[in-house]
Amino acid sequence: MVDRTNRPSALKATDAAGPEAQIDIVGSGASSKVIATLPSGESVEVLLFGATVTSWKSNGGKTENLWLSEKAALDGSKAVRGGVPVVFPVFGPPPKSDHPTSSLPQHGFARTSRWEFLGKSSAEDALGSDSVKLDFGLYSSGLTDEARKAWPLDFGLVYSVTLSKDSLQTVINVRNEGEQSFEFQFLLHTYFKIQDISKVAVNGLLGVTYIDKVLDATEHKQSDNSIKITGEVDRVYASIPQDTTSIVEDGKPRFDVVRDNLQDTVVWNPWIEKAKSMGDFSPDDDYKHMVCVEVGAVQGWQKLDKGEVFEGGQTIKSLL
Repeated sequence: MVDRTNRPSALKATDAAGPEAQIDIVGSGASSKVIATLPSGESVEVLLFGATVTSWKSNGGKTENLWLSEKAALDGSKAVRGGVPVVFPVFGPPPKSDHPTSSLPQHGFARTSRWEFLGKSSAEDALGSDSVKLDFGLYSSGLTDEARKAWPLDFGLVYSVTLSKDSLQTVINVRNEGEQSFEFQFLLHTYFKIQDISKVAVNGLLGVTYIDKVLDATEHKQSDNSIKITGEVDRVYASIPQDTTSIVEDGKPRFDVVRDNLQDTVVWNPWIEKAKSMGDFSPDDDYKHMVCVEVGAVQGWQKLDKGEVFEGGQTIKSLL
């Protein structure tokens, strides 16, 4: 195992025997999901298909923080439109040829695979606030024959979702369990729910170089303090020096997105025409009520040799 710096910090175990989070497993087959609810009312829902977080409620359970399309497929028929899809081992369309991921679909197989629920652990953070951690696993042996044929490498993924009173932490642990080294990309495609896109700004990316996919994948440097969404936006910001990207709405902080051992962030909003063209994006005008700020390692490739481990993730703070 390789010692990696900036690993997401572990939450300290609690000694107090107070009320614990409630864990429910509902649905069956591809529609199965795990719901965790804190004694104070905050909750998170994770679909086993893709280990996709589909709901995260803070403020005593009153405030939904994630956008989910009304037409999102929650039956395992396709990747979920909304929430926090897990992108692995390739981001976007794979390289066209001569790469181990070339036979994979866009965004890889993690978001369309059935994960195992490995269990939960309770903890208490430094401020004494209760939290609960849910662990999900995906292994090469659990892939479909099609995915295994397209990427015949031995790996293990453990995805940890930690719900606290005012935050949600999502962390991936990637382990090479085979003899052969492999390369991968990883991204958390988080859809944030907002009230009015015209009043939203994304801060914390000043001076960062980005690839603008709307402008033929040309390279630019962020020259304004704030990114305002006034049309289709699809940008990949790479090698970001600061850890935190913030979403501000109507001049007030709404979310802090804190990266841990991840250097890249995608900012995306489909706007009018692209939203209409996506069959599972609904309502059509809900581009006004969502923005994606997606942390990841997507510029270039992460390489793991036999037995090596990569760990990275995010902590999202709801600031309402």
